[in-house]
Amino acid sequence: MSSIADTSTDKQPLIGIIMGSSSDWDIMKHAADMLSDFGVPHETLVISAHRMPADMAQYGAQAVRRGLRGIIAGAGGAAHLPGMMAALTPVPVYGVPVPSRYLRGEDSLLSIVQMPKGVPVATFAIGEAGAANAALHAIACMAVTEPALRDKLDAFRARQTEAARNMVVPPPGNDQTA
Repeated sequence: MSSIADTSTDKQPLIGIIMGSSSDWDIMKHAADMLSDFGVPHETLVISAHRMPADMAQYGAQAVRRGLRGIIAGAGGAAHLPGMMAALTPVPVYGVPVPSRYLRGEDSLLSIVQMPKGVPVATFAIGEAGAANAALHAIACMAVTEPALRDKLDAFRARQTEAARNMVVPPPGNDQTA
């Protein structure tokens, strides 16, 4: 297993962010950034389902003992990593489809979302929004029992609401594109 980013902290990670390749980092960093913004300790690792199956199995087997509360798994193409991780651990897995070269991530999305009954993966949108939302979903799940985190989440949502209220839409007839 190899770390993709410096996630050094004095606290044990609560969320694992794993991806099939370092090329997935451009998408998965949005999950890491969101967790950092909320002060949630996390780790980021490359764990390929296809090239590192023993490492993947070890990571899944140790997740509960290590205290992980969620695993955000991003993968492109065949995208087996989230589903395999869900099969290896009872820790909730949040799947992020990474855009692929030929099918824009639609292949990844279908691979992650189409899990057999009994092996759930919470699957998010393709790309950056999916990575950020996977982190927010993990945060929301933890916030149910952690009031300080819930307060941060409430404040985040209030800022989003205020930003939306402050959006300016040009009045009809002022279309600048003609």
